[in-house]
Parts: sequence; C-alpha cells; structure tokens
Amino acid sequence: QVQLVESGGGSVQAGGSLRVSCAASKYTSSTFCMAWFRQAPGKEREAVAAIYFVDGASYYADSVKGRFTASKDSAKKALDLQMTRLKPEDTAMYYCAATGPFTGCGSSWYVGSRFTYWGQGTQVTVSS
Repeated sequence: QVQLVESGGGSVQAGGSLRVSCAASKYTSSTFCMAWFRQAPGKEREAVAAIYFVDGASYYADSVKGRFTASKDSAKKALDLQMTRLKPEDTAMYYCAATGPFTGCGSSWYVGSRFTYWGQGTQVTVSS
C-alpha cells in the first residue's frame, strides 16, 4: 500500500520561509501527479501546488505563485514545497497527495477527489 509521509513545517513569523517535504513509499509507478493541499480551521481544503512526475510540469494556486516553489525527486518519489514570504493566511495543515498510476495533473490538478493517496498532514503556522 502506498504511503505518503510528510515532514517539515513548523512555526515562523510573517515574511519567513519554511519547507515541507513528502515521500511516497511503496509506489512503483513513475507516472503520477503529486500535490500539496492545505486546510485552515473552518475553511475548505484548497490545492496549493502540484507536479507531474513524468515531465516536471508544475501548477500553483494564484495565492502562492511567486512565493512557493514545488520540486520533485523522481528517484525518491519525493515532493518538496519551499515556501517563502509566508503570510498569516498561509497558516494551515498541509497535506501531501498523489494520484493513482498513469494519472497526470492537467487542468484539474486542484481537484482533491482525483487524488488516491493522502498523507497525515503537517502543520504550518505563520504569526504576524
């Protein structure tokens, strides 16, 4: 069974930087989309960024463009999210997610129901 294990996150002041990482274990496929979602208390889950592991095509929510950068390590089946210029509104639980095999990101990369595997989440807190 594929498992996604997140690490990183933590607390930082506004304007600071954090990195969250996700590694997929027992995933034999190399053709899938991996993404970060986040959910703040009382709010709906939202997609943050995604990468297609075949060609490295990346996707970002408008709210994080220019501040967050997603990168992949295909050999390790890992996805990192470098977050800079953090804002209090970035505070949320961040979840890693991966699609099933042979499923890309595409124009619906932000749709959570397309993702089969989910991590447990890692907390990011940005104080003002």
